[in-house]
Amino acid sequence: MLRPEDMVVRSLGTPSFPTPLQIPRFIDDGARVVIDVEYDSLAAKFAGNEPVLTLENAGPRRQLFFNPADTTAAIVTCGGLCPGLNNVIQAIVKQLHFQYGIKRILGIPYGYEGLNPAKGHVIAPLTLERVRGIDRVGGTILGSSRGNQDPVIMVDTLISHGVNILFAVGGDGTLRGAKAIADEIEKRRLNIAVVGVPKTIDNDIQYIDRTFGFETAVAIATEALHGAHAEATSAANGIGLVKLMGRDSGYIATFAGLASNEANYVLVPEVKFTLRGERGFLPHLKERLHRKKHALIVVAEGAGQELMPDTGERDASGNRKYGDVGLFLKKEIETYLKEEKVPFTLKYIDPSYIIRSVPASADDAVSCMMLAQNAVHGAMSGKTNFMIGKVNSYYVYVPIELATASRKKIDPTGYLWSIVKEATGQPDFV
Repeated sequence: MLRPEDMVVRSLGTPSFPTPLQIPRFIDDGARVVIDVEYDSLAAKFAGNEPVLTLENAGPRRQLFFNPADTTAAIVTCGGLCPGLNNVIQAIVKQLHFQYGIKRILGIPYGYEGLNPAKGHVIAPLTLERVRGIDRVGGTILGSSRGNQDPVIMVDTLISHGVNILFAVGGDGTLRGAKAIADEIEKRRLNIAVVGVPKTIDNDIQYIDRTFGFETAVAIATEALHGAHAEATSAANGIGLVKLMGRDSGYIATFAGLASNEANYVLVPEVKFTLRGERGFLPHLKERLHRKKHALIVVAEGAGQELMPDTGERDASGNRKYGDVGLFLKKEIETYLKEEKVPFTLKYIDPSYIIRSVPASADDAVSCMMLAQNAVHGAMSGKTNFMIGKVNSYYVYVPIELATASRKKIDPTGYLWSIVKEATGQPDFV
């Protein structure tokens, strides 16, 4: 059970420097945003004098903890690529430089590896010239990597380079790494702020509406579905099978499937399915081909893992390496339809690495800028061990420990999944 105190972001101390920002409105530290905005829920809590869970409202403060004249900031990008990484880097640099007058900004190369001197990477300044135009390029100019590094060594590196603020841009693993760094800093009673900017096209970070890159990923994935649909409808009993990213949360597959308005099946990690038997996916596919002569199937990479043997392998971050459900499903479909003597044509498409490496869409570009600016505001006021995010149209500061306690997933009994079933016409394959 969450308590109000679980929602409080830690501060390094009392801000004492006046802000250089010349703007008409500032945010008070006491300003909070309600998470659950359903009227009945709020009314019940107020009637019962129960605490209402809130998060701190993000934005510029009148007083700063760090003196801009002698502040050094650093930026690190970790994990897989995602549309918008360069946008965030550029926006942080420009906000620090132009709005706060901070001239020394460092780029940490190749993820947390760059904070381990033994890896041999060189930490270099992030100048305005270096970040000019990078928002129109996919990937990250800083490079990235997966895997953990010793927080003691990473903090030592931050100290040796005189870093006062570290911006860590990445997903769940990156945020856990940022928390480990912040915990080590707190243990040493150092005045170094650690800020997380949530990046994952899977959109699986808790307590926030959306992570940057997700909107772009859905848009590009939808184009792939249109192509697969064209292939499927251009042949008798044509099947388009598209595998999309979504390791533990199937949001890309779900939203792309809805956006395409053409998907007949959406398979995600959160909703189990069987292949054969009376209520199996394969018999239903056979029956659809008999009626409609084509089918478009969208599958998230983490779906159906219980149907495949465990690979026994782990990635650099310690996560289980999943079996390739796209190739698995392709083989199962081909085997079944041949057994049933159903002629078919199947086109398999996996656009995953294309999707994650493209530049951000206009909508994501704006989101990246807003996230970056509010992350800087929070850091400069001395807040630490927090993640910036958007909740109910407000930008808020979320304690990293809270954000990484669980993953956001699709509820198989919830409203979103019911919309998917209505749009596709697919039943429960159990």
